[in-house]
Amino acid sequence: MLIIAGLGNPGAKYAGNRHNIGFMAVDAIQHRAGFSPWSKKFRAEISEGEIDAEKVLLMKPQTFMNLSGESVGEAMRFYKLTPANIVAIYDELDLAPGRARIKTAGGHGGHNGIKSLDAHCGKDYRRLRIGIGHPGNKDLVHGHVLGDFAKSDKVWLEPLMDAIADNAGMLIKGEDSQLMNKLTLAVGGKPEAETAPAKPAKAPKPAGQSHIRQARGGGKPDLPTSGPMAEMLKKMFGGKSE
Repeated sequence: MLIIAGLGNPGAKYAGNRHNIGFMAVDAIQHRAGFSPWSKKFRAEISEGEIDAEKVLLMKPQTFMNLSGESVGEAMRFYKLTPANIVAIYDELDLAPGRARIKTAGGHGGHNGIKSLDAHCGKDYRRLRIGIGHPGNKDLVHGHVLGDFAKSDKVWLEPLMDAIADNAGMLIKGEDSQLMNKLTLAVGGKPEAETAPAKPAKAPKPAGQSHIRQARGGGKPDLPTSGPMAEMLKKMFGGKSE
């Protein structure tokens, strides 16, 4: 069983906030994949279903963002799961709008919802971070994350939510690189394989003999014919010439 927890704040007041993109993502999965209607348990809205024959519990904690871990941790312990059975989806200030990244464990990056999950669930869960961009000034961060998405954001927001729902099977199976490519394509980007800098080609080896054959020589070496070195060589080879 896998828990997919979207992070956000409950209530209509916050529904369109950038901080609620995690709620939006699990809503998209719930609509697309034929999950049960939302119900209340574990101080969260939950929906149960299957994706690629794997049981999945979708969660939207109703404890407010800063206490998200209390809700998710309660569900984790009820089902006797481990952090490895949890995927958290949440907003990321340090990613450009529409960009996504996924990893297991790591720091909280100042995100209060993740701080709470770390405290109540442990740190070794998977994290799908969705970029909302940074306002450019730390004094504007609070208003930015608790502000609604602009109409212009629909250009990337709606296709991205659709892509998360359409490719939820990859999320379940841990096919993270494939999932990232799908999400990148959905917002008009290029897959990482195409955007990664090309590795410099290795310089070809010079044609000719190997260093061993070169040492042995293809012709006669230029040996001294007189002096101490010549005398030593005569003793070594019995005075014979090639």
